[in-house]
Amino acid sequence: MRNLFGTDGVRGTANELPMTPELSMQLGRAVTFLVGRGKKHVPRVLIGKDTRLSGYMLEQALAAGICSMGGRVILCGPVPTPAVAHLTTAMRADAGIVISASHNPYQDNGIKIFGADGFKLPDEEEAEIERLMGNDALLSPRPTGPGIGRAEKLEDARGRYVTFAKNTFPRDLTLDGVRVVVDAAHGAAYKTAPSVFAELGASLWCLGVKPNGTNINRDSGALHPDNVRAEVVRRRAHIGIALDGDADRLIVVDEKGQIVDGDAVMAMCASRMLQAGELKKNTLVATVMSNLGLERAIEAMGGKMIRTAVGDRYVVEAMRSGGYNLGGEQSGHLIFLDHASTGDGTIAALQVLALMMRTGKPLSTLAHSAMERVPQVLENVNLPARKPLEEMQSLSALSEKVKKGLGDEGRILIRWSGTEPKLRIMLEGPNPDQLVVWAKDLASAAKKDTRPE
Repeated sequence: MRNLFGTDGVRGTANELPMTPELSMQLGRAVTFLVGRGKKHVPRVLIGKDTRLSGYMLEQALAAGICSMGGRVILCGPVPTPAVAHLTTAMRADAGIVISASHNPYQDNGIKIFGADGFKLPDEEEAEIERLMGNDALLSPRPTGPGIGRAEKLEDARGRYVTFAKNTFPRDLTLDGVRVVVDAAHGAAYKTAPSVFAELGASLWCLGVKPNGTNINRDSGALHPDNVRAEVVRRRAHIGIALDGDADRLIVVDEKGQIVDGDAVMAMCASRMLQAGELKKNTLVATVMSNLGLERAIEAMGGKMIRTAVGDRYVVEAMRSGGYNLGGEQSGHLIFLDHASTGDGTIAALQVLALMMRTGKPLSTLAHSAMERVPQVLENVNLPARKPLEEMQSLSALSEKVKKGLGDEGRILIRWSGTEPKLRIMLEGPNPDQLVVWAKDLASAAKKDTRPE
């Protein structure tokens, strides 16, 4: 059981439990003990962060905990989450730690951990870290004298990642003549993303590249793509690229200013890979949130789609265990396992650009022909208490009625958020007006079930 870690690491309001420097130092100690256990060399732990003000506080606390266990700290500064995954393997580090709350507002922060293989730690290892953090005796004795660790800064961390990302773009192609708008959400990719696209030859207009510690994700990036849409139309750009705060997520905008979400990107790329015989086992991995239209499109192309729980880590786990190489989420976490070990917004955008260059077709044409979307309604409900769904009688009874009403023409999914205190309701079906009514009724039923007596 994990109490501290959620679906994507530890997350919360910075300087309040669990995101305090005291807990961060304990986390650094536990991670160093875990990855150094049974090894003869000094454990090496790499730390990267996004642009939040609280990153300084948590970075120093983590580094102190690692050094207190005799570990060596490699500080990368503000870099995308996928850069930490790449650098961890490239530098033969024992672990990589990312300080970021991804798409959350700047007041929040989070910590997620990559193993030496560049993949996020599995649930059982996160549970082991929690066990170690709760028992100081397990982490004793502490080293003294020359056994205490040290920290150093990796000066060219961004440059190493930029080179890595560019090398995932086909070497026989360039972006000469391609007009690109990129929005880095004032986040971790504010320098790396413009460098990647510009160095490949694109004509570039940049938004969200002036972080001040408190403006990450604010009215920008993947969560708020309207600025990109307007700029694409104004500049007559071929594509708009909107990243989130830690740049592991991508929302694309076509030349007409229309949003292309993660499902459409997966449909486009899966189609090309199927035709080229490059989609391993002819299978795409997506989550339960992906549109039913994506599943139907993949099947119509002769492939199949399997679904996982929400969270890119679960997509990656299914891909690794099944031997698949393409997966992702509707929200824009896109994993091209032939290139990267985690979701990478920049690399995903490069794959879309390569598809545009190869086919000579505009993005709007590619996205529109890739899949026929089934109407989908999402309802997020803030509730006073988290309660097991099976104990919410009104919600359960109404859910069964909705399922019968949808039949084989749609889907219903109700789940608790893994990162926020919200109940998420998703409905798909042929009648969008009916879906809206059902979603509101289900939200009301959930509120009734959690109302204090």
